[in-house]
Amino acid sequence: MSAATAPTTSARTAPRTTPRPDAAPRFTWRSVPPVAFLTISAVYFLLPLWWLVVSSTKSNSSLQNSNGFWFDAPQILENLQRTFTYDGGMFPRWVLNSILYSGGAALLGTLLAVSAGYVLGKFHFRGKGLVFGGILAGVLVPNALLTIPLYFLASAVGLVNSPWAVIVPTCVSPFGVYLARIYAEQSIPDELLEAARVDGAGELRTFFTIALKVLAPATVTIFLFVFVSSWNNFLLPLMMLNSEELKPVTLGLYGWQTYRGAASYDIVLTGALVAIVPMAVLFFTLQRHLRTGLAAGSVKG
Repeated sequence: MSAATAPTTSARTAPRTTPRPDAAPRFTWRSVPPVAFLTISAVYFLLPLWWLVVSSTKSNSSLQNSNGFWFDAPQILENLQRTFTYDGGMFPRWVLNSILYSGGAALLGTLLAVSAGYVLGKFHFRGKGLVFGGILAGVLVPNALLTIPLYFLASAVGLVNSPWAVIVPTCVSPFGVYLARIYAEQSIPDELLEAARVDGAGELRTFFTIALKVLAPATVTIFLFVFVSSWNNFLLPLMMLNSEELKPVTLGLYGWQTYRGAASYDIVLTGALVAIVPMAVLFFTLQRHLRTGLAAGSVKG
């Protein structure tokens, strides 16, 4: 009996050879290059943001006479008050304009891109390859090359110096259509659509009640992409808008720096810092959906 139980006892008392899930990773020299590269990349991308945060707390004299990467007599509250009240309080109006333009373009652009991507991904029709090839060609065309043709087109239909002159061109996202098509092909089973049609649902109802729910991660990604692209847009508003009250925040801050000179450096930097806040809030709010989309896309076949 004891001989029979000996192997069992030794197997039970054998030392664990596989590391525990919560065990700390062991140091290896192979991990040094990637860690060093990621550290340098993080410093490279975060250093301008740190400089902006530090500079937005300084006066004009401190900007020229102090270390650019460290604080010197911070006066962030004074800079904020001056920024929001300067030039008759135009800065809050510019921020609201940017939110309106970017939000409107993102909502319309996301709906158009997801709809077009869904059709290209789940339907078969003549000329489908040609249409998709034209969309891919649109991805390769720089937006700056389209600004002057868009201006003449907007002038012909009477949209110049109106919010629609900025919203309508920026809501078209060829890359969003491409992303939506790829995700629709991989994540929406044909059997699900056939079941909805058998139950009597029309194509519009199937799209809005079933497809949009499945495409939610891709929808969030496209929304963020269009929003950020519209928020950072500069050349198109410069060509389309003449009224000071209609300018977005990027164009307004450029005007302060150009026409007011060194006297406006402190408020321009403070305004640039404030202009980052809406995008940061939007990104961190939708971050959970982005992680869900990445995890879902990694297991789709």
